[in-house]
Amino acid sequence: MPDYFNSPILVFAIALVAQIIAAYTGHFLRRRATSFKQGERHDFSVVQAATLTLLALIVGFSFSMAVSRYDQRKALEETEANAIGTEYLRVDLLPEEARSRTRELLRRYLDLRISHYKENDADRIAEIGRLTANMQNELWSAVLPSVANQPTPVMALVVSGMNDVINAQGYTQAAWWNRIPVGAWAMMALMAMSCNVLVGYSERRKGESLLSVLPFIISVAFFLIADLDSPRGGVIRVQPQNLLAASQSIKP
Repeated sequence: MPDYFNSPILVFAIALVAQIIAAYTGHFLRRRATSFKQGERHDFSVVQAATLTLLALIVGFSFSMAVSRYDQRKALEETEANAIGTEYLRVDLLPEEARSRTRELLRRYLDLRISHYKENDADRIAEIGRLTANMQNELWSAVLPSVANQPTPVMALVVSGMNDVINAQGYTQAAWWNRIPVGAWAMMALMAMSCNVLVGYSERRKGESLLSVLPFIISVAFFLIADLDSPRGGVIRVQPQNLLAASQSIKP
């Protein structure tokens, strides 16, 4: 996904400028064309209405895609917090030495996951990703010897819980990568430009002052879609509320 889709403000600005240019281009062409002949006005109105309707459908579907992805990220944040909290309790089944080390590693791992949600700097995010991978290896190594020495169903719960902790992070990362396809953005942009050209080309009694209304409305819709679709760059973001609550509950 290109970086500019992570900035809803930039999406709004580009969409607004491009659509205003398209609307005034249509108006420019209308001024140099002859008036509609008998029957042509009706045909033009049908095409214009159909294009606007298709744009509304595409924007609606894209908004639905963005909302579903946002809800998925929220649900996975809750799942990840529950997995870490459950494993923290199951660690009581380990011997004392392994229990203390694993608990400390889980607390540090939870801090890394909270930082993952809050951080915006690209270099710091990459560093958190590397630390998270290393911490997962340490967590697995911390429980493996005890389970290998006592391969019982009770110890299997500890392994299963640690597996859930590691898998939850992978599911969360996959959800953050699952964005609205560039093709859908291109289709929305093409339809928006076409609609504004047709609106600008239509005959009107008033002047040109209303030509910027439709571009502004569509650009606001684009802004909201980009905001919901962007995990980090938008105003509407998934806050690590459940992870923070888990961090408070497992403090020593």
